[in-house]
Amino acid sequence: MIEFGQLIAKHRKLVLLIAVLLLLPSIYGTIRTKINYDILTYLPEDLDSVKGQEILNNVFNDSATGMLVIEGMDAKDVMKIKEKVLSVEGVKNVTWTDDILDISIPNEMLPDSLRDIFYRENSTLLMIGFDEDSSSPITHKAIEDIRSVLNKQCFLSGMSAILKDTKDLADKQTPIYVGLAVVLATIVLMLTLESTIVPFIILLSIGFAVLYNFGTNIFFGEISYITKSLAAVLQLGVTLDYSIFLLHRYEEESRKDKDKEEAMAKAITKTASSIVGSSLTTIAGFLAIAVMELTIGKDIGFVMAKGVVFGVISVLTVLPALILTFDKLINRFNHGTILPEFNKLAKLVTSHYKLFILIGILIFVPAFYGQKNNDVYYNLDESLPKDMESVIALKKLKDDYNMMTTHMLIISKDVPNYDVKEMIGEIENVDGVENVLSYQGFLGERIPEDFIPGEIKDKFEKGDYKQLLINSKYKAATDEENSQIDEIQKIVKKYDSNGLLTGEGVLTKDLIDIADRDFKRVNSLSNMAVFIIILLVFASISIPVLLILAITLAIFINMSVPFYMGEAIPFIASIVIGSIQLGATVDYAILLTTRFREEIGNGHEKFEAMEISVRESSKSIITSGLAFFGSTVGVAIVSEMELVKSLSGMIARGALISTAVILFILPGILIASEGLIGITSRNWSKGNKENKEKVEKGKIIYENK
Repeated sequence: MIEFGQLIAKHRKLVLLIAVLLLLPSIYGTIRTKINYDILTYLPEDLDSVKGQEILNNVFNDSATGMLVIEGMDAKDVMKIKEKVLSVEGVKNVTWTDDILDISIPNEMLPDSLRDIFYRENSTLLMIGFDEDSSSPITHKAIEDIRSVLNKQCFLSGMSAILKDTKDLADKQTPIYVGLAVVLATIVLMLTLESTIVPFIILLSIGFAVLYNFGTNIFFGEISYITKSLAAVLQLGVTLDYSIFLLHRYEEESRKDKDKEEAMAKAITKTASSIVGSSLTTIAGFLAIAVMELTIGKDIGFVMAKGVVFGVISVLTVLPALILTFDKLINRFNHGTILPEFNKLAKLVTSHYKLFILIGILIFVPAFYGQKNNDVYYNLDESLPKDMESVIALKKLKDDYNMMTTHMLIISKDVPNYDVKEMIGEIENVDGVENVLSYQGFLGERIPEDFIPGEIKDKFEKGDYKQLLINSKYKAATDEENSQIDEIQKIVKKYDSNGLLTGEGVLTKDLIDIADRDFKRVNSLSNMAVFIIILLVFASISIPVLLILAITLAIFINMSVPFYMGEAIPFIASIVIGSIQLGATVDYAILLTTRFREEIGNGHEKFEAMEISVRESSKSIITSGLAFFGSTVGVAIVSEMELVKSLSGMIARGALISTAVILFILPGILIASEGLIGITSRNWSKGNKENKEKVEKGKIIYENK
């Protein structure tokens, strides 16, 4: 490894040239990577609800729909709006009552089921069909163009409009997230490191890694907007540790060897194994997320695991080259740090270790209960600002038309019309069903079948299928809605065993079921992976259990905070936060435990060993914890998207909680378990006679001073 270190040190200019050249394809890949804003598209393809969506898209060409509410407008003016919307590129059709009857005929002539769909006392509803899916740039441009021809009496909603507004907000705020993370991380590093210039060099090297990571996302085809919003910030937070490790080791080697290149080569050699080892736990945490049945886990997990790999590579190549290149500038601007010596903290946690263990036990019970009973939400619109255009329109649609959700039912064309009418009657009697819209519904007593336009019929009967729209007054993800869906599915199966029910409510119900399984799977796998890595690092059975126990306590405390504050959290946070916090902060526990083992090996008894360990490790742990907190808390402060705000806030809070648990509670756990650790660990030695004599001699010198 020394040869590799020397190669980087001696050829630093070549390293930087290659690093800069690699930015070009990275920037291209970043620009060309598609962003997905629809969480529901990450559901497994074998679900009935997803199969139903495929039929809607491929057979009925219902790739995306919009709901347009128009208030206080005459029929002739509504017609003008409809014509303008129809002329917009990307709009396939607009369905209104004029497709059935002339607007001069009173709407009282409509069947009751249709009148209830399209009219309220002071408004009417138009249904817009788009040519492409909800995430398509063409659909988003169409929504933008539609809004340009609408006035204040018009309100456009639907999943397509919500995704368009989500995209616009995410695109606007993501640069702010990254900028704020960089500013806050810089402040933390400038306050905790001795150089004014080094923080900028560290952040520059991480910037290279972030761009490499985002550029290679092109091989995935697309990433989610959640990943796009948080990946850079998370990568910054979790890889800062490695930069700090290398920097501190270089400073130490520079004091021994005046040859800067040789000092850097030794620093790379001596930190490479620890950096790679530390990164494995973080990578394991992210890869555990990738096994989610909900495929957004693969998106977040693989992108972030890849980001950590690029971060390690950058720390071992780009960062050393930058430090050596700007070495004179770095040394010219040095200053003191705000971090004190941690002698008092070290004495406190060792002399009162039983008290801190007791505090940990007492906190565990309410923390476990709180995280177990969190209120979790699954609806995308709940995470968006209330003043967003599509959210305002959605509220009006729900309040005025009782269209909380719309289910789409796909049945075989071979089901006779009389069976369809009988089935509709049963479905309309299900609690919470507002109405059912179907081709058969157009055939009221006063409207012959020949009067129904072909394009209307095609909307409900096409190919081998018939489609029905079921409007529910219940909100998606509620117990009432889920019970309603179960009841409708039972009715449908009586008439068509292959019938498929889909739509936002049904997809969300499947999302809830999958999320519950994913939560258990991800947490089990992340704990198992980290356990194995720590076991291999320490050659110990007991140490992995103790360290994971400590971090688990920190995770439970973190996840219980929303419960006791009366706040709901997004479902994705409940699944991934444990793995992220475990993978990113277990490094701090490993650092403290490694130093404890070293001091035990040097001949210190366990209390002295822990006091030294806490004193010497606290600066690195607190610097890393504060930097991780600083890089993520800004997003929690400024984000207007509740999903991103909540997730980043929990990550930031988790960094501080893990730091506190490791510095106050873990020392006591290790002291109390030192005998057990000695029995269950290989090479856990209290040192030989020579080491003990050195320790005693060191004590005498220290006390004389």
